[in-house]
Amino acid sequence: MSEVAYNRYDEAYRAIHSALMDIACPPPGRRITKLAFVWSVHGALEALRAYDDGDLLFTLVFSWGADATLREVART
Repeated sequence: MSEVAYNRYDEAYRAIHSALMDIACPPPGRRITKLAFVWSVHGALEALRAYDDGDLLFTLVFSWGADATLREVART
């Protein structure tokens, strides 16, 4: 993903949407029917689990900086 210049919000939103669509896409032939959220004791999102009925498809793991900014989203 390329960098987006500061103050180019429309381009930034498209870049974020595109990245999330790639990382959160279900495997071929499957669909996401349920999402489960895992929260830290501090109220930050730690993980998002995607299911097709009872089958876990993938988990998105969120890493946060000390200043509460999102550092990384990894798919497992």
